[in-house]
Amino acid sequence: MNLILLDKEDFVGQHRVRLSGRRQEHIVNIQRATIGDELRVGKLNGLLGTGEIVRLDEDGLEIEIQLEQQPPTPLPITLLLALPRPKMLKRILQSVSSLGVKKIYLLNSYRVDKSYWNSPLLQPEKLTEQLMLGLEQSRDTVLPEINLCPRFKPFVEDELPEISRHTLSYVAHPGAETACPHSISQKVTLAIGPEGGFIPYEVTKLQNCGFLPIHLGERILRVETAVPVLLSRLTP
Repeated sequence: MNLILLDKEDFVGQHRVRLSGRRQEHIVNIQRATIGDELRVGKLNGLLGTGEIVRLDEDGLEIEIQLEQQPPTPLPITLLLALPRPKMLKRILQSVSSLGVKKIYLLNSYRVDKSYWNSPLLQPEKLTEQLMLGLEQSRDTVLPEINLCPRFKPFVEDELPEISRHTLSYVAHPGAETACPHSISQKVTLAIGPEGGFIPYEVTKLQNCGFLPIHLGERILRVETAVPVLLSRLTP
């Protein structure tokens, strides 16, 4: 935890917060901080800054804070991701959140197991938890927007044209003729399929929306590996 992320419920005054539970345990047991120590803090969807521990007892800890720094610049990429299995989804959400992706769409696909859509992880509070872990890692405060799209065809036909408008649009696909470009300075919409990739029908539907199939070379990567590699290559 490189940042203590604060919510509005934590505030007990204009410049003071009271913490307990997971964050208190991390500050005391992992960071081994005590009264007078300074911490990096940030308000969810707000500014970053520093905080000094001014109280620590069995009821929790209180921090006097000063917030004056803007959060990091968001990554100019909208991510369309075929829903992976839950354990992999946890890791991917933390990764893309830490990298600065702010718009995520979880899609259905022919190769997505139907049971994945019944996972408790897809509850809003569970998704937010994973995204916040990514923010804490990278010292960011802006929570990504995440959308569930369990019907592929209606999403691609009715919603995707507006989402991808005025962006460069790519679909990662093994066997594509075009290599993934480097250091794109424009906004990008990136679609990444499930293990095994999108089926030809799905690729064609994305192409009809202006998506160009791209590849990462001869090696076939797992989705959780391909996602950060693609994001890193596409951004300056």
